[in-house]
Amino acid sequence: MPEDNATTDRRSALAQALAEAGIDKPLEDVEALLQGVAAAAPQDRSWLRLIHPDAAAGSVGVERLEALRRAYAEASDGIDTPQQAARLAALRAELAERGLDGFVVPLSDEHQGEYVARRSQRLAWLTGFTGSAGMAIVLAERAALFVDGRYTLQAAAQVDGALYEHRHVADEPADAWLREHLAAGAALGYDPRLHGTRERDRLAAPCCDVGARLVPCKDNPIDALWADQPPAPLGPIAPHPLRFAGTEAGEKREIVAARLAPKGADAAVLSAPDSIAWLLNVRGADVANSPLPHSFAIVHGGGDLDWFVDRRKLLPEVPAHLGNAVNVQVPEAMADVLDALAGAGKAVLVDEAATPVWMVDRLTDGGAKVVRGADPCALPKACKNAVELDGIRAAHRRDGAALTRFLAWLATAPPGSISELDAVDRLAAMRAGGEHYRGPSFDTISGSGANGAIVHYRVTTESNRTLEPGSLYLVDSGGQYLDGTTDVTRTVAIGTPSPEHRDRFTRVLRGHIALATARFPRGTTGAQLDTLARQFLWQARLDYDHGTGHGVGHYLNVHEGPQRISRLGSGAALMPGMIVSNEPGYYKTGAYGIRIENLVTVTEADDANGGFLGFETLTLAPIDRALIEPGMLTSDERAWLDAYHARVAETLAPLLSDDAATLAWLRAATAPITAA
Repeated sequence: MPEDNATTDRRSALAQALAEAGIDKPLEDVEALLQGVAAAAPQDRSWLRLIHPDAAAGSVGVERLEALRRAYAEASDGIDTPQQAARLAALRAELAERGLDGFVVPLSDEHQGEYVARRSQRLAWLTGFTGSAGMAIVLAERAALFVDGRYTLQAAAQVDGALYEHRHVADEPADAWLREHLAAGAALGYDPRLHGTRERDRLAAPCCDVGARLVPCKDNPIDALWADQPPAPLGPIAPHPLRFAGTEAGEKREIVAARLAPKGADAAVLSAPDSIAWLLNVRGADVANSPLPHSFAIVHGGGDLDWFVDRRKLLPEVPAHLGNAVNVQVPEAMADVLDALAGAGKAVLVDEAATPVWMVDRLTDGGAKVVRGADPCALPKACKNAVELDGIRAAHRRDGAALTRFLAWLATAPPGSISELDAVDRLAAMRAGGEHYRGPSFDTISGSGANGAIVHYRVTTESNRTLEPGSLYLVDSGGQYLDGTTDVTRTVAIGTPSPEHRDRFTRVLRGHIALATARFPRGTTGAQLDTLARQFLWQARLDYDHGTGHGVGHYLNVHEGPQRISRLGSGAALMPGMIVSNEPGYYKTGAYGIRIENLVTVTEADDANGGFLGFETLTLAPIDRALIEPGMLTSDERAWLDAYHARVAETLAPLLSDDAATLAWLRAATAPITAA
């Protein structure tokens, strides 16, 4: 296919930039690198050192290279507004060519995660759905989109209901839908790179029940149709300093290796990017909002490790940081190493939820003993060390000051003068430039009125609303800092709230306080605590359709396992050092949304009996007193709120001493609350 004029122009400009910067490298190699960098997350200029370690930041050629990166990024900027009917028809035609009667399209990528690069956004390309959890199944005559309670309203707005049946994954799961609609003898295709064995088995069961077949595809049919699919991302990988990580990478490898022998495993396959980043003390930039380098690894019982990663992503200092015990190999070598383990009859640990099917099948077919168990990095990664916890507390102090500046600005703005997009931009500006700040930890949820009822709402120019008097405004945001990750939600009354607003908000607040003050014995899971946050809503026959709390990483994913607080259950007991969100809410469709979210860490409870745990609240930001009905609070609840606000004011005031107006607003916003 002949190249277009824009491509020719970019290539000519690249040649000129390389010449001006004095970089003597093949044009084709640099172009491929630049395209991969452009397909990664927005980033600082460290990527220039992937081209040449001594690239001069101030040279004309380097400035041109940065401009070219932006041009390539704009040219491959993810997903356009899909022509859903045309793409669905094209996929069905492609499936028919392959002898398939259907195909499963998950949101997940080759690492089974929710944080996917532009190249892997196949579900969005096909359906238009841009949430962080979902799956579509396309059959010859019908198709369905499966989402959870966070995304039912978003799916209805983004995905044509005449093309895709909309299903709540808990109430109308995919296996039931397949049993109803998949014909006997049908061949349902799936990409074995994009599913773990647990999900594969879940899909295979209904196929077996109706006499159909689940068929692995050698390549993804959507990739064959997606003409302008971006390349694999090439975000630069850098060492994560020990002063932030707290534990040397070598010590972490020893900890993880020691977890293998009790499971009878000689080695373990690691496919979760955050596990590998934590284990090696590195960070990357392959996806937006999370400092993840995409790669795979095999950790061996002796503590040495094979790391399968595109070497083009490694900054020059990474090899020395890794040391001799880490063997860096190209991603394509993974298959050969799996074959060698299998051929030697080794026992290999795989995580059923995360390890891609093709890897597990290759081990099994080659004669390895496959040991099924949790990712051995997940638990030690979740239990933050003292250095990480101190860093996270410091990050929350800085983040709380930025959020407080934003809330003060919001409170003093003229009525009707701010839109949802204005608020997003202002909050981003408040965080930008803060010490160790690297960017948002997720796209800010900025929802006014009815938009606030969409749990994971993302404002666009089309959906943008003005914050009108008498409405509620929900803002859920967070930051990635070198010393920690934050996630905080505040709901704010714009003008005077209604009695209903105050009632619902206070019920959510009481649930938040009940969870924040919980004391529980070791071995308790989040499922056992979830009811505490819902009880006051339940008394009014109200509820919310999402989990109460998710785990949070340390300058990693804002959603981290294995810990969570959810009525759906979790086998992971809460342990000291784990961080989890406390975020009950209430959502009235078409009217408003309420959520109060702080991050907490699990601590040893100050208890004479011993053996009990509790929570330390990390997030520091005022809770809107205008939305609280004091008479609904008990004396203990008022005492907690007043103590929390006193701590917020005392901690943040020194960070706001340069801003008299914000400081005055903070003192008023954190004043003690009185009973009616």
